[in-house]
Amino acid sequence: MRTLVTGGAGCIGSALVDRLLAEGCTVDVVDDLTTGSLANLAEARSVVGRRFSFQRLDVANLEIADYIARKKPEVIFHLAAQCSQRIAYAKPAFDAAVNIGGTLNVLEGAVAAGTTKICFTASGTTLYGTSGEVPTREASAWKPVSPFGVSKKSAMDYCHSYRETRGLEYTALALANVYGPRQATGPDPAVIASFAPRFLDRARVTIYGDGNQTRDFVFVDDVVDALWRSSQRAGGLVLNIGTGVETSIQTVHDRLATLTGFHAPARYEAALTHDPNRVCLDPGRAEIHLGWKPFTDLDDGLARTLEYYKVHPAARERATR
Repeated sequence: MRTLVTGGAGCIGSALVDRLLAEGCTVDVVDDLTTGSLANLAEARSVVGRRFSFQRLDVANLEIADYIARKKPEVIFHLAAQCSQRIAYAKPAFDAAVNIGGTLNVLEGAVAAGTTKICFTASGTTLYGTSGEVPTREASAWKPVSPFGVSKKSAMDYCHSYRETRGLEYTALALANVYGPRQATGPDPAVIASFAPRFLDRARVTIYGDGNQTRDFVFVDDVVDALWRSSQRAGGLVLNIGTGVETSIQTVHDRLATLTGFHAPARYEAALTHDPNRVCLDPGRAEIHLGWKPFTDLDDGLARTLEYYKVHPAARERATR
């Protein structure tokens, strides 16, 4: 299968690229390297033959449509996005230009290329807004509050529109709080990517809020497995990809302390603006339509993340910038 991955130099994207190459696919990667890194693609770039290519390009640039049309991928995994909540609040027009405009560029390129399917990554942590149902199911109202959530929902609506009017199939995966090797925090303090390197450096971490707020932490390899399965199944559906388990920020801190032997207490600061108190996604629909379940428990995922940062000091530095 000939595939194209936007945002392929990031944590999820690069892990997906490795999986696609292992499955025998040809992979073209597009990334503007704003948050991604070519170092994440070192394994992919070592593949013998012509099954991998990289193009530095912003999806908000109209040239992306022409590039996709030339490459003619059968399946596009559209992961590229402006993911910072802080930037989205400060610059909502920029957020929309990347997440909505960029998605439209990709969709137009896909139609011109004769692509059969788009696999789109939505934001399960913002899609449902302040829904009172926990764990949250896909049937819950989609009422995002943040500009980022609104832009991602709008992009997903365009995917549905292109399916109905242009015959371009899609599956949207509403991701919980993804973590794992190669993750960088960027402008926002992603919890595990921020905590893990600091524990290794024997430095106290900062928890925003009282630590009792919960998240649904899903390991990157589990997400990649869902993406791979979605390339062949679940057309026209939105599926939650999470564990269905609430874990408090304090619990993550305490488990990392146990794994590293560094037990200094956290510092506590005011909670971030509009930060949700509880996040947990019900993955039952993904099990039905993808045959998917999360297979990495939190302790194993944390240990593998710590090991990655131990042996990749450059990635460790990027994660703490």
